[in-house]
Amino acid sequence: MIPEGDMSGLMAQAEAMQQQLLNAQQELAEMKVEGTAGGDMVTVTMTGAGELVGLVIKPEAVDPEDTETLADLILAAVRDATNRSQALASSKLGPLAGGLGGGLPF
Repeated sequence: MIPEGDMSGLMAQAEAMQQQLLNAQQELAEMKVEGTAGGDMVTVTMTGAGELVGLVIKPEAVDPEDTETLADLILAAVRDATNRSQALASSKLGPLAGGLGGGLPF
């Protein structure tokens, strides 16, 4: 059984961590990352939370006879932006997640 004083301390710590997590998630939603493909012919912009918010396709990337290449460039740019978004989220949320599993006395 956990003494009452310890429980209130644990609750306060959990609430503080939850607030930090919410703050970090809000920051991620406001941050932007870019992914590119084809020598910057296609640029994708995402939030740190992974929401796609922009797509720029340079005119020279558009060939009506070869839409498959354009589709591949878009997919590659989205993957690039997704990887950057995930890395950003990991760097922001990683320290918070590290405090969630260890050290609890039960």
